[in-house]
Amino acid sequence: MLRPKTFQLSSLCFGLFLLFIFFCYACSFNPAVQSRGEGYLQGEWQQDSLYTGKQLVSYSLSNIKFSCDSFYITVNTVSNINYGADSCMKHGRWTEYIRGKYSQKKDTLHLKGFFYNANGTFKTVNDCFRAGVYEDFFKVQVLSDSLIQLSVNPATIPMNMRLVNQAVCVPKPL
Repeated sequence: MLRPKTFQLSSLCFGLFLLFIFFCYACSFNPAVQSRGEGYLQGEWQQDSLYTGKQLVSYSLSNIKFSCDSFYITVNTVSNINYGADSCMKHGRWTEYIRGKYSQKKDTLHLKGFFYNANGTFKTVNDCFRAGVYEDFFKVQVLSDSLIQLSVNPATIPMNMRLVNQAVCVPKPL
């Protein structure tokens, strides 16, 4: 009696087939909308004035806006030291702009982005002050619904940030 022909798969072919299936399910496309970010951070935060600001040689005050998973920072710096050309310093006062994405794991806030000019264009190396990639890690301490404290390390003065404009995340398409 004749046996019908059967399809036999060698162990090597079977292994390659399983590997192919694994890789197909292991990969996924990125979502087409931005993620929601941290709910308690949504809105615009303004750094409290430094009570010792007048005594310091240089200091910076920041405004941070969190919108879903993105951040926008405006850093206003005051300095009594002449760092260079006055066209950049404008009599010891200047502003820097940073935007990017943030993430939080436990009490650590990770900000990663780029420096920009006031008009929103990417800041090049030839411009004044800092340019290129901005990356920082802050320890976040929530003091109340409208007050958080950001600290880089124990040796620096922590930033007390007050919520001045609360917002709700509405994810935008990418």
